[in-house]
Amino acid sequence: MKMRSVLAVAALVALPLSAQAMTADEVVQKHCVACHQAGLGGAPKLEDKAAWAPRIGKGVDAMTQTVLSGKGAMPPKGTCGTCDEAALKAAVESMTAPLQ
Repeated sequence: MKMRSVLAVAALVALPLSAQAMTADEVVQKHCVACHQAGLGGAPKLEDKAAWAPRIGKGVDAMTQTVLSGKGAMPPKGTCGTCDEAALKAAVESMTAPLQ
């Protein structure tokens, strides 16, 4: 095995799990559910359509920007510091789809 290949494999193995590709549902389960299920820190609860309605009314892009910048007790990117904007947007879509 060439040295370059060994280094590439070592780099992939060293990546934290959260930096590796996760589905939107996995991001939600790992990084969103804990606070949004219990309503911690004022987070709208997952099943509370009334609480989500004004947020959903602003659109997915606006909700994604809120996640990216943080709000109240939620830090920027929620608890997924390694998630990129596309992963967070997909998680927002996945989390809010049942409420629409």
